[in-house]
Amino acid sequence: MQNKSKIILGIDPGTIIMGYSIISTDKNVMKLVHMSVLKLSGIADPYEKLHLIHATITDVIRIYHPDCLAIEAPFFGKNVQSMLKLGRAQGVAIAAAMQAGIDVTEYSPRKIKMSVTGNGNAAKEQVLSMLQRLLSFTSQPQHLDASDALAVAVCHHLQQGPGVQKTGVKAEGWKQFIKNNPGRLK
Repeated sequence: MQNKSKIILGIDPGTIIMGYSIISTDKNVMKLVHMSVLKLSGIADPYEKLHLIHATITDVIRIYHPDCLAIEAPFFGKNVQSMLKLGRAQGVAIAAAMQAGIDVTEYSPRKIKMSVTGNGNAAKEQVLSMLQRLLSFTSQPQHLDASDALAVAVCHHLQQGPGVQKTGVKAEGWKQFIKNNPGRLK
């Protein structure tokens, strides 16, 4: 995977429950550092929710000093108001990271599930089960939003591996693939 050690902050944005996690990586080894949620359901004022999201992410950044933030992109639903609220929550979290000078990468829910389980349509419980295997932990989070955030961080780590084609150029065949990815030959 990666050659350099990193601390990755993963976020599953939300205005009712926001999941966040921290993993550390050193070469091929991932370690769960912290996984939690911010519960916002008891707060009526939407601007107070945004303030708490910003303050929480700012505190997490201050405590754990992540090198980067990986965040789940909102999926497109039919409810425009829900999308707007989710987009604001995501934007506030991204702003907190950018304010701290941290690189931000966004992943679709399907990409995250595919990276962690090999199935872009995996259930949340399947994702959690695979994360428990990958990171050697057995505890069950109180909310799956926490493990969703962990999946975002793990996805980011896996996407940074040496076998990942970073140019965005699709190979026309095996010869082109080998030319574009010499590090994948054994």
